Amino acid sequence: MTWDISGHDWAVDLLKGHIRRGEVRHAYLFSGPMGIGKRTLALRFAQALNCPAPLAPGEPCRTCRVCRQIEQMSHVDLSVVQSEGEGMILKVDQARELQQTLAMTPRELPYRMALLLRFHEANASAQNALLKTLEEPPSRAILLITATSPEDLLPTIVSRCEVLRLRPLAPEACTPVLMSHGIPEEKARLLAHLAGGRPGYALTLHQQPALLEARQHLLEDLLHLLSAPRRERFAYAERLTASRGKERERLLQALTLWLSFWRDILLCASGSGVPLTHLDYAAQVQRVAQQVGLERAASVTRRLEENLQRLESNPNMRLLAEMTLLEMPRLPEDFSAVPRE
Repeated sequence: MTWDISGHDWAVDLLKGHIRRGEVRHAYLFSGPMGIGKRTLALRFAQALNCPAPLAPGEPCRTCRVCRQIEQMSHVDLSVVQSEGEGMILKVDQARELQQTLAMTPRELPYRMALLLRFHEANASAQNALLKTLEEPPSRAILLITATSPEDLLPTIVSRCEVLRLRPLAPEACTPVLMSHGIPEEKARLLAHLAGGRPGYALTLHQQPALLEARQHLLEDLLHLLSAPRRERFAYAERLTASRGKERERLLQALTLWLSFWRDILLCASGSGVPLTHLDYAAQVQRVAQQVGLERAASVTRRLEENLQRLESNPNMRLLAEMTLLEMPRLPEDFSAVPRE
């Protein structure tokens, strides 16, 4: 009960079992989309392994100094390795420094812990450096790795880890979890859908209203641009990618959001009856779907997916933004004027 993890009971039971039976592995890989609870689960496991006064085997108290410091990722025996920012590269020097740290005897805890966050952002050299540690792990070191997917890492790394693939909750199951945090039911339902059943990301949206405001602005921009001429689309692409050093980040945010919106349009055009992600824009989704039809909605969705993949290797952000907007249909109606639900 003290783990306070929603929707991943099987993973909690597995990790508790390893502790109770004395079968703790030297490396664990927690995979799944952003905001699904990978880091939280890894930290709970670290607390359960190292709490000096557990309530029961595998049940950390979460109130002692050790548990609090692990929760805050500030304990001297816990090394946290991550890139400088989301979407940036985790470098080989960071992995090499970790090698040296893990070779040292823990100062206080039974184990020297390493938490490698978003390791899918590690370059090939950093992954190979970690592989050396995994092949000859120090006896009192445990590595906790998070990544979006095992397929984003070297197969040799994955094969040396206990892999826990975390999956999103159904929005209907995620809603009561959010309500337990004091979020009103209607907003909890919307956040559960926007987050795709990822409680952590839904709570982040609730705690950072600026993220929801940015979403609204980007969706309103998209709906307006559907009726805008080419010159206005070119101008918008220029503004979107004008921030020096943040072009990729801003374009990634826009393309990811627009893709989820066009998937809603595709679902609506297909008549599938699958619940939408953007519940508060259901009226706009339906009216766009009626105008573009199934085939065109599928085409735009596919192109957005391709452009998101190109973002990884395309250095010309502005050109990619222009291509994205020009590939969308031009419709007669300004859908940004349609009232939201």
